[in-house]
Amino acid sequence: MATYKEIQAKIEDLQKQAAAQRESELGAAVQRIKEMMSEYGITVADLQSSKKGSSKKSSVVQFRNSETGDTWSGRGRMPNWLSGKDKEQFRV
Repeated sequence: MATYKEIQAKIEDLQKQAAAQRESELGAAVQRIKEMMSEYGITVADLQSSKKGSSKKSSVVQFRNSETGDTWSGRGRMPNWLSGKDKEQFRV
C-alpha cells in the first residue's frame, strides 16, 4: 500500500501532466471553435447574449402598505404587515 506522501507525489505529477495535456490540446480546440464561429457567423456578442431561460421574471406588486412603502407580490409567505388585516385594502 502506498504512503500518504507517495500518493501526494502522484497527485502532483498527474496535475502537471494534466496541465501539459491541456496546453497541448488548447490550440486545436480554439481553432475548432473559431472555424465553427466562422461557418455559422457567430460573434462573441452572440455567445454572451444566448443565455436562455436565465432571466427571471420580476413579480408584479399587488399589495402596498402606504404608510411604510412595503410591497408584496402575493406570492410566497404573507408579510407580517398584512397579517390579521384585510389584504384587499392594500391592493394596488
